[in-house]
Amino acid sequence: MSDDASQPLLRPVRLGALDLPNRVVMAPMTRARATNPGLVPTDQHAVYYTQRASAGLIVTEGTWVGPEAIGYIHVPGIYTDEQTAGWARVTDAVHAAGGRIVSQVGHLGAISHPDHLGGRLPVAPSAVNPVAMSFTPDGPKETVTPHALTGAEIAATLDDYRRAAENARRAGFDGQEIHAQGNHLIAQFLNPRLNRRTDAYGGSGEKRARFLLEVVEAVTDVWGADRVGVKLSPYWRDGSAFTADEDVLADYDQLLKRLGDSDLAYLHLVGPEDGAGADETLTLAAFGRFRAHYRGAVVANLGFTRESGNDLIERGLADAVSFGAPYIANPDLVERFARGLPLAEADRDTYYAGGERGMSTIPSPFVRSTGAAVWGLVAQFPAPLRGVRSRATAVRAASRRFPPVTHRGRVPLRGGCSRSSPRP
Repeated sequence: MSDDASQPLLRPVRLGALDLPNRVVMAPMTRARATNPGLVPTDQHAVYYTQRASAGLIVTEGTWVGPEAIGYIHVPGIYTDEQTAGWARVTDAVHAAGGRIVSQVGHLGAISHPDHLGGRLPVAPSAVNPVAMSFTPDGPKETVTPHALTGAEIAATLDDYRRAAENARRAGFDGQEIHAQGNHLIAQFLNPRLNRRTDAYGGSGEKRARFLLEVVEAVTDVWGADRVGVKLSPYWRDGSAFTADEDVLADYDQLLKRLGDSDLAYLHLVGPEDGAGADETLTLAAFGRFRAHYRGAVVANLGFTRESGNDLIERGLADAVSFGAPYIANPDLVERFARGLPLAEADRDTYYAGGERGMSTIPSPFVRSTGAAVWGLVAQFPAPLRGVRSRATAVRAASRRFPPVTHRGRVPLRGGCSRSSPRP
């Protein structure tokens, strides 16, 4: 299977209001390159994402909705005007190269550390230590017992999500993805071991889901539901807090049904991890379970190859597939899939550090907008710190100067493949 006519991954698809020329999605991946005090995305981010504009859809690295959300070093935010202007520079360049890009937003909650927060305790649904490692400016440290959010603080956090959505729209993104996966704040609210509240936000699976549903409401009020996605990981396992037992999976079954009523653009669903004994049978069973409970579009994630991704779509268990780590060393992943070419290996030492090395200096014989060309494209878009707005005329002009890659003269191909590591 080596041509676009025979590969399901290379067929167009519509996810809500998002028209994708193929079904290969670039998964969100933390790359830790916002090394400035304001956590502002830089020209390096613009180059990195623009080189990968052939993906059917790019989902950015998870970005902070506010200062209290921070929990890793050098991860950009989207809560200040300066950050918003930096992201506008990214979206302008990606659009000029023919791509589509949505902003993923999130909050680390109890997995953060006072070292990130000026000495303040991280916040969480309940004052329960998740007993995990937090990655601080001084290296990994054990998590602490967090501060349980009050009702007023939950309302303020919802406002943070709403403002982040407004900023993402001002920055010119095509939509928004809500980070509700792994061990982050929303997943903590969904978890009966970490959420011991007795108010409207805890005590039952239905109540534990309330925070996520209110975040969805806040974000869709800004964007409309058909440009919003949610990323969930029902099978997530991490220490004693996240176990993915049958009770947890049953709660997620009900959550998927409720999210189906929201008419979202898509759900981005993480399958079972390899380390949990996942094999093809378990993966197919998991996505079959998702399909049985969610009536909307599904983007599948974790561990897929070109072959298994095509198979999953062919079986009707997903509408698109996202790929993470392969995109680090293969900005031209769609073209490699289309031609049946092998994938380059990434240098793991550059996943979370290394500046341009391993980030925006990846050569590709198929992506014209690399090197000087893409830096020139990015230079077309000076990002103002005030009054961020669309610059459609400049985008069209730059697009004419730097056309996207085409395959056999047809529409531009978009995409990538394999395991989504580093963690999306």
